[in-house]
Amino acid sequence: MTTSRNGATSRREFLKVTALAGGGILLASYAEPLEALQRLGGTVPAADPTLSAFIRITADNLVTITAKNPEIGQGIKTMLPMLIAEELDVDWKNVRVEQADFDPTKYPAQVAGGSTATPTNWIPQRRVGAAGRAMLLAAAAKEWNVPVAELTTDAGVVHHTASKKQATYGALAATAATMTPPKLDETLPLKDPKDFRIIGTRKTTVGIKDILTGKPIFGIDVTVPGMHYATFVKAPVYAAKVKSANLDAIKALPGVTHAFVVGGTDNLAGLKAGVAIVGKSWWLVQEARKKLVVEWAEHPTAQQSSAAFAAKAKEFFAAAPQRTIRADGDFDAAIKSAAKVVAAEYSYPFINHATLEPQNCTARINADGTCEMWTTSQTPQGGRALVAQTLGLKEEQVVMHMMRAGGGFGRRLYNEPLAEVAHIAREAKVPVKLLWTREDDMQHDQFRPGGFHQFTAGIDANGKLVAFRNHFATFGQGERFAPSADIGPGEYPARFVPNLKMDVSVMPLGVPTGALRAPRSNALSFAFQGFIDECAAAAGKDPIQFRIDMLRNEIASSTPLTPQQQAGQMDAQRVIGILEMARDVSGWSKRASLPKGTGMGVAFYYSHRGYFAEVVQATVSKTGQVKVDKVWAVGDVGSEIINPNHAEQQVQGAILDAMGQAYGQEITFTAGKADQGNFAPATTASGSAATFPLLRIRQAPPVVEVHWKKTTFPPTGIGEPAMPPLIPALMGAIHQATGKRVRQLPLSKVDLSWT
Repeated sequence: MTTSRNGATSRREFLKVTALAGGGILLASYAEPLEALQRLGGTVPAADPTLSAFIRITADNLVTITAKNPEIGQGIKTMLPMLIAEELDVDWKNVRVEQADFDPTKYPAQVAGGSTATPTNWIPQRRVGAAGRAMLLAAAAKEWNVPVAELTTDAGVVHHTASKKQATYGALAATAATMTPPKLDETLPLKDPKDFRIIGTRKTTVGIKDILTGKPIFGIDVTVPGMHYATFVKAPVYAAKVKSANLDAIKALPGVTHAFVVGGTDNLAGLKAGVAIVGKSWWLVQEARKKLVVEWAEHPTAQQSSAAFAAKAKEFFAAAPQRTIRADGDFDAAIKSAAKVVAAEYSYPFINHATLEPQNCTARINADGTCEMWTTSQTPQGGRALVAQTLGLKEEQVVMHMMRAGGGFGRRLYNEPLAEVAHIAREAKVPVKLLWTREDDMQHDQFRPGGFHQFTAGIDANGKLVAFRNHFATFGQGERFAPSADIGPGEYPARFVPNLKMDVSVMPLGVPTGALRAPRSNALSFAFQGFIDECAAAAGKDPIQFRIDMLRNEIASSTPLTPQQQAGQMDAQRVIGILEMARDVSGWSKRASLPKGTGMGVAFYYSHRGYFAEVVQATVSKTGQVKVDKVWAVGDVGSEIINPNHAEQQVQGAILDAMGQAYGQEITFTAGKADQGNFAPATTASGSAATFPLLRIRQAPPVVEVHWKKTTFPPTGIGEPAMPPLIPALMGAIHQATGKRVRQLPLSKVDLSWT
């Protein structure tokens, strides 16, 4: 018997089979703690509290596969069924896909985040399909009285070559339902990758026709009988309470059925204080909102601002750091003896997730006291727990229906809209759809935090980086970082510079922050890789070769790391592989002959188990307008690219997403409030124009060329690791084109004109 790290008995998976009317079969995975199986003599009990249906085969040979994870545009509703279908050996055109509702007793790890779906499900989902195929083979062997070893499958058909017999899965389903299912463990044979027919082939997005024809499949489209609409107004200063509101006037307006104050909590990722307005249409409650007058109580974070954050960082840089999280060698001695010293300060702003579908959720309180939710949450488990806490229910009393989301990028890891609408529906005693306005979405995000870096490096007479220090000014309290404002002791170039210090100082923050696509990495890459470019220039070395030379000189750390940190360390050889491939496919050697105003830059990054190196070619006009001519992206995400179609789209989308961030996106704060309110220009409290511009089609590069370096490692995710290298690679291209270093984002604040 095996046990988990916390001592609890581990779970083993089995397959459960059920006969369907009309000669079909339902295959489900079954997970049960080993100790319970032992009590039952190793058999699966008749009552299946943890039964999860994955495959349904009907007599007409149609195969329905359940997709268990939230679909937020990353293609998981297509990819996970591909894994099952591959090992089941069916024809993809005969596959139908259904979205599972959230149920942690049935489906493990129903989450969209961290690029975890592929590594988590690569083997388990394939085993489900392989077990189904084994049962169908056993059914044919029984019907034809032949050994299973003499049978083969092909696109949903079982063949017996000697007798020339064949039968579709649908024809064998009834017999298969009588067979003993195999265990879903390492004894179950899986296909050799050379025999894959579905994995590694281009498949279009499941449901793409519904998306293109406007079918109501997104969370924003949900309607339920008797539903009302709600808007929820929160304080512009986060967590401030309602002091007073003209509720009587609002209740008297046309179409308004309820208006009330919500006391809220101090949880910046939970139910905050505000005013709820409920009515018969969303338009009517928005019209009522325009007439709402709220006086907000004073809140201490009203003193915080972007200008104050920057000033505090300057104070930190002029003083000793609060703490050191890594120290290798003797930085102070090495920097004194260095032939060249390089110093620079980098900064980046807070930014918004900018999902095109604003936050929304629909809730109904049923007669039995349960709460039913229709949600686009990336973390339905956490959402259910938050709703249960908000309403004082048990978690199993909250039912979650998972709807397709119009983008997530980490925003929907947080579940405030679920808590808000659940509370509103209970108070209003009607089913309620809550839809945030774009301004709500822009100003009440779980923002990607900004940050400030002071770098110092030493280069020896041979052009080798021998000393490196970073003083990171960020947000937190004591030794606790604000969410996603942290840095780890293994941040590159740690392990590749003999004398290295990582220092940290933190300031308090009242702004809600959280994970955005490639959390931490999306910001740290700009600063660290940008400064590594400066070190390469000071050493007189090619930027790619400088990095490769560093990676070939790994040192032993003198700072103890946890086992988890050690397990997540970057593999230098895999990085060298993608850098060399990026150099080759991009024609990096032509870099030296590019005309003035055009440049090429490079960067790499390891995050979320994936490795990417990217080269950007960009042209900068004399007036400072940047145009990306082409991007080459090279990824090492393991041995298989499950769906090349989605994989390429993920990389291209990540690159365009990063470009939008680089060009003009920032959230600034004045008196504790976000200045930006929409994608279009608006007027701030100070009278200046504030906007959060998305990337325009005319700004996108004509080509984003994606290449894969396949390795022997298990497949990993793609959505996040492709983003971090783009911005520093673009800044390298800008430097070659103009001679100017970009150390501050966004580019809209930087003068890039040249003569």
